[in-house]
Amino acid sequence: MLGIIFTLLMLVLLQAVLGFDNLLYISLESKKAPEADQKRVRKTGILIAIVLRIVLLFILVSIIDFFQEPFSFLSGGIENIIHFAFNGHSIIVLLGGGFIIFTAIKEIWHMISTKGMEVSEMMANKSTKSSNAVITSIVIMNLVFSFDSILAAIGLTSEIENETTAFIVMAIAIVISGLIMLVMADKISTFLSKNRMYEVLGLFILFIVGIMLVTEGGHLAHIKLFGEEIVPMSKTTFYFVLAILIIVDVVQGKYQKNLAKAKK
Repeated sequence: MLGIIFTLLMLVLLQAVLGFDNLLYISLESKKAPEADQKRVRKTGILIAIVLRIVLLFILVSIIDFFQEPFSFLSGGIENIIHFAFNGHSIIVLLGGGFIIFTAIKEIWHMISTKGMEVSEMMANKSTKSSNAVITSIVIMNLVFSFDSILAAIGLTSEIENETTAFIVMAIAIVISGLIMLVMADKISTFLSKNRMYEVLGLFILFIVGIMLVTEGGHLAHIKLFGEEIVPMSKTTFYFVLAILIIVDVVQGKYQKNLAKAKK
């Protein structure tokens, strides 16, 4: 019993750590919905995602080999130039990473291409998406982010002999982490709304998340370019880069304030 409780705590911690990038995406994506609906959009998207995560967990437990075994029709390459062996997991992670990189670049380009706050606000209004479209985006990307955490959860519960018990433990961990995400999403969105300058930082972090997913997808697909295998970016490297970006942003902000004071 103690072993099951410890595994549950480890799973909740794992879901929380791996879910940070997901939270950031939810907070930034929800801003595309009409302002009055943003809070509802975040809550609805996360609640639907929790249910679908449990469904995804059930599917992965049942047919996990299908997602891990390479597809014969998507394997091959050119000798000494490129080699690949795509499986279900790698395709989903690559598509998710590519979509996040595209979204981050598009939003960063939008920020630097508009002239003046009035133009920026006008463009922002034009790019507003419907609430249902934003909820759909949140749910889909939540599932993409879920793959690694669910596969890791399956690995952590492998020592639990009873399959039903293992599934229940994983499902409880998903629900608890989802509720934590529900609370934190509003807090992060409120922080970004009050500190608009950090939205740029958030978008660059999202860009790095996309790169991390693409490298991971390339590794899962066993892609080799000119004999060199693609190595996935580790979570440790991601958090180190995240810390550096935050430190640089804080130092830059203080430096600009000092320059502004000196000019007065």
